[in-house]
Amino acid sequence: MSQGRDGTTLVRFSCKVLKLADEVEEIFIKHFAEDDKRKAMKYLKPTLKKDSHAVTFFIGLFTGCFVALLVGYLIMAHITGMYRQARSNTFYMETVYPVLSMFSLLFLHLFMYGCNIFMWRKTRINYSFILELAPKKELKYRDVFLICTTSMTVVVGVLFLHLALVSKGYAFTQVQAIPGLLLLSFLLLLVCPFNIVYKTSRFRFLRVMRNIILSPMYKVVMLDFFMADQLCSQIPLLREVEYIACYYVTGSYKNKDYGYCMRTKYYRDLAYAVSFLPYYWRAMQCARRWLDEGNKSHLVNLGKYVSAMLAAGAKVAYERETSLGWLCLVVVISSSATVYQLYWDFVKDWGLLQPHSKNPWLRNELMLPQKFIYYFSMGLNLILRLAWLQTVLHYKFGSVDYRVTGLFLAALEVIRRGHWNFYRLENEHLNNAGKFRAIKTVPLPFHNIDEEE
Repeated sequence: MSQGRDGTTLVRFSCKVLKLADEVEEIFIKHFAEDDKRKAMKYLKPTLKKDSHAVTFFIGLFTGCFVALLVGYLIMAHITGMYRQARSNTFYMETVYPVLSMFSLLFLHLFMYGCNIFMWRKTRINYSFILELAPKKELKYRDVFLICTTSMTVVVGVLFLHLALVSKGYAFTQVQAIPGLLLLSFLLLLVCPFNIVYKTSRFRFLRVMRNIILSPMYKVVMLDFFMADQLCSQIPLLREVEYIACYYVTGSYKNKDYGYCMRTKYYRDLAYAVSFLPYYWRAMQCARRWLDEGNKSHLVNLGKYVSAMLAAGAKVAYERETSLGWLCLVVVISSSATVYQLYWDFVKDWGLLQPHSKNPWLRNELMLPQKFIYYFSMGLNLILRLAWLQTVLHYKFGSVDYRVTGLFLAALEVIRRGHWNFYRLENEHLNNAGKFRAIKTVPLPFHNIDEEE
């Protein structure tokens, strides 16, 4: 009997809702559509945003091209012995390989960001609000994957062509400008003022980089220090950029003098600066946030980046002089910095290791249903944080050139950072939700009819 009453009440309520909807529709037609019902329905009829099949198609196309070119490049490199440590001629590894290494780290990081976006959307983490991105102009994960696959196809294709020309005996003066032209092309595309190739995202990236470089002159927002954290994981890339810039700007590529930059004292000093510059920028951001907000936790965070700078400086000094004293100093400082960083990762950035949580040693609110993923992630982050041990151990993987090993370790750090990003924004989202500020705008299912007309 009660079920019948509930059903009757539901029907009456539904009728009232439909009646109100009709009244709202009539008011909208009269006041906002000039009594044109057809035009009004274009505004009021919900439209679901469809994923672009063209983007998906080109992602698949360029992924296939990239894999094919990469396999061909690796086979040719193996045949010519370019990556073997015993090779007497290290010209290729000193001049061209840094270009491949730089682009590989850059687009691996971008690929990890695309994976982050996919997971944030799947778990309903409002990353757009947290990073203050324009919902209609931000890069979607398909856009990011398209950029990665297209760019790496171009990079590997050009380097495959370069290696083919080198193996056929072309003079270095004829082919050595090819990697430089590739770099110049990407740089010009980044600063291109025309409204092509994601101009909004490119210029936002440049503004954020300006804010980071000029720290602490600008007020720090989430996107600024989030990007600065990414740079802390890209120190090998920055050192490659520094070397490549020196090699081409000084004209060393013209006379095959790849050792000029290594012999220059200014370059060696700059290498030390580049190694701790991202940590310095991040420390200055912490100082600025402390001045603006008065929160002492920012000073503690600043100490973490100071310890990272000391560790980076000790590693550079040990590379110059491999003595027992410097080795001990590297181990002590790097171990202390690693413990500091792990504590901040787990407790402050991820909000985990809460002893009284209903989820043992995690936190009360979790976005992922499987708890074991959080324990696994903490263990993985711990292991990847210890990649610096290779600096001390110098473990050799057969006859593979040490630069290839360095690229592998740098890639592990980029993967760790991408893994860290998800939990960092998950914790930020939960904190925002707890303070009732998880969203700023509600996306409406309407499109702009005036633009279509």
